[in-house]
Amino acid sequence: MKLSHLNGLKAFEASARHLSFSLAAKELNVTPAAIGQQVKLLEEWLGISLFERRSSGASRLVLTKEATQGLPEIIRGFTHLSQGLELLKPADISPVLTVAVSPAFAAKWLLMRIDDFQMSHPEWDLRLDTNIRTVDYLAESIDIGVRYGKGNWEGLEASLLMTESIFPVCSPELFNKGIDKLGSLVHLPLLHDLSLPKESGFPSWNSWFEQHEIYNVNTDKGLKINNSASVIQAAISGQGIALGRSVLVQDDLDCGRLVQLFPDLECSIELAYYVVWKKNGLMSDKVKAFKEWLQQQMIETR
Repeated sequence: MKLSHLNGLKAFEASARHLSFSLAAKELNVTPAAIGQQVKLLEEWLGISLFERRSSGASRLVLTKEATQGLPEIIRGFTHLSQGLELLKPADISPVLTVAVSPAFAAKWLLMRIDDFQMSHPEWDLRLDTNIRTVDYLAESIDIGVRYGKGNWEGLEASLLMTESIFPVCSPELFNKGIDKLGSLVHLPLLHDLSLPKESGFPSWNSWFEQHEIYNVNTDKGLKINNSASVIQAAISGQGIALGRSVLVQDDLDCGRLVQLFPDLECSIELAYYVVWKKNGLMSDKVKAFKEWLQQQMIETR
């Protein structure tokens, strides 16, 4: 393939991931018209269409059969190119250590401990990336991070950090109003965490009640929040009952800000916290030190 088509391939790969010329243009810092032109030139060179352009619907771009078949290999190809360039660069001597975590994990677990790492390693400047969105470790120069899921992410190595269990929690004030049996929850406000998509496997109130054979609860009602830390804060403020995630609520339970309801109904889930870093990359001293520190923190908090 001619080198002149590499720009077209990059425009296609970004457009295919986003199913949008506009979002691809924003990622590549060019105009949507430039993206469209690069894709068009690539299509002409290949002699096929890569997208079906639609005038309505959730997405105006739909991958053709040929594009769907070729996209995974093209993504892998760009990943290998990025990794190759990383190997060509001199050894990483930057004092900056960039760590990607979710806002909730940062607020409820990491920030209360991070001073220990900084005191142990004053030679490195720590930078936290707390985006809700999934970040690209190669494109955004992320050194290491913690992700919540099943431990399998494209382009990343993953090491289990800690598992998690789920159980209802509420404020002491709400608990003292009388929550002595499961049926009590029928008449109390529920708090819903929308930060994880349904397909993630995280239990909803609906599935939790079904698991315990309670079917007379209207689980559509209640405050819905797309941030786990804010759900916890709403529970602390007495606004309702939340499905507490053990890792995120442990400090609030220890300090008496929250009460765990029905401890015998605590259930484990498939989702867990993993330390992640770039696949096939050389692990620098700062990344190795942060990984080991995280694992030590997990042991000390058991």
